[in-house]
Amino acid sequence: MIRPSSLLFILSICLLSYSAQAQLDPAVQKAKEEVKIILNNAYEQDKKTTRQLWEYAEVGFKESKSAGLHVQHLQEAGFKVTTGVGDMPTAFMASYGSGKPIIGILAEYDALPGLAQEGGNSEKAIIANKNAGHGCGHDIFGTASVSAGIAIKKLIESGKIKGTIRVYGSPAEEGGGGKVYLVRSGVMDDVDVAIHWHPGNKNEVTMKSALAYKSAKFRFYGISAHAAAQPEQGRSALDAVDAMDNMVNMMREHIPQETRIHYVITSGGKAPNVVPDFAEVFYYVRHPKRDKVVEIFNRVTKAAEGAAIGTGTTMKYEVIDGTHDLLLNKTLADVMQLNLEAVGGIPYTEAEKEFAKNLQKSFLGTIPPIEDAQKVFPMKVDFTAGGGSTDVGDVSYTIPTVGLSTATWVPGTPAHSWQAVSCGTTEIAAKGMINAAKVMAMTAIDFYNSPATIQKAKEEFIKQKGDYKYQALLGDRPPALNYRDN
Repeated sequence: MIRPSSLLFILSICLLSYSAQAQLDPAVQKAKEEVKIILNNAYEQDKKTTRQLWEYAEVGFKESKSAGLHVQHLQEAGFKVTTGVGDMPTAFMASYGSGKPIIGILAEYDALPGLAQEGGNSEKAIIANKNAGHGCGHDIFGTASVSAGIAIKKLIESGKIKGTIRVYGSPAEEGGGGKVYLVRSGVMDDVDVAIHWHPGNKNEVTMKSALAYKSAKFRFYGISAHAAAQPEQGRSALDAVDAMDNMVNMMREHIPQETRIHYVITSGGKAPNVVPDFAEVFYYVRHPKRDKVVEIFNRVTKAAEGAAIGTGTTMKYEVIDGTHDLLLNKTLADVMQLNLEAVGGIPYTEAEKEFAKNLQKSFLGTIPPIEDAQKVFPMKVDFTAGGGSTDVGDVSYTIPTVGLSTATWVPGTPAHSWQAVSCGTTEIAAKGMINAAKVMAMTAIDFYNSPATIQKAKEEFIKQKGDYKYQALLGDRPPALNYRDN
């Protein structure tokens, strides 16, 4: 008699064996070699594309030129492209092929405000009259994803693999929640597996979760008056913001230590001698668990209400974004790890090593060795949250999802920094970009050729998700298309 636990073990081994056999299949290996050639041939054009996107540096929901460039390339390659998906003018869905499996590749292309740094400069050098920069590398993110999708399309077209490839253009990842609206619109409901990547400072498969988060702009309305002659006639909206901020800062002692709360005052008045009749503060609340985010966000809202009462002002708030934590899928990650190891890390020339050494002089804390860029780090599973948030989390609660990071930045480079922007125009970034494209395309080939892997990934996904029914943390609001406007 075979015990259930033994049967599960045998099935697991069989599935792993099936996946391994698919990877060793000569036809699969031939397809992978072909996709590498396709991507190598696209390398110079992809570098031009990412440089153009780096120059555009368009912020969330304003990426008309950036999204347009990706759409142009996909249409020229033979994809059927639908734009304006999820009521977002700069979102798109590109599709090629027919039938199952349907593999989706995620693309991002929004920049960050306030990071207009000269490219390839190891010193801080702000570009005048430019308001944003690609401090999170989404210029190369979108380019690699589109290029990988086009490479897979060519294999489907030639009959080397069967199924459907989709590229999802996702705007406003940086605080706008573009993928939440894609998920909410239902355009991903029939996808079997989603693949993503992110620029970084090391080469590794993503097996660390992310923080769930919710954000809102709190707006206070007071009464203006002469701040010296008749202050008693005024009610300061800025005082209300200050009161709210003080209360939230005191609250930090009494919330779970994993919580992250950040804010910026986006409007605080125009002149010191005029009591501000309007002020606004933009808050993010993060925690590893989505239910805790909602609970703590509600307490922040109460602080805002109390601040308004105490200062004789009124308050309204607008939820801007909200994303889930990231569900991890080891079944998919195991496949991607093998492909990342096959592609390898990022070799540096002597000139690149010199640039890296000079750039690292501006870093704080422990600085990793430059040689780390050449390494592929072993997969480390950590179901606790990482330090950031991503709207990929909402995708991961909809379909099995897997991702990686490649060393597009000098080891030790912090994201959302001028150093990350500077790396964006270098050959270091371009080499990381093509490596990511190769790993995603090769991983997709394995999924197309191994139905058992996809089935096992779906079973793991169901187990991880449990009985939770997905609900967007940002509610039913339409996309906050002007959230970057002050």
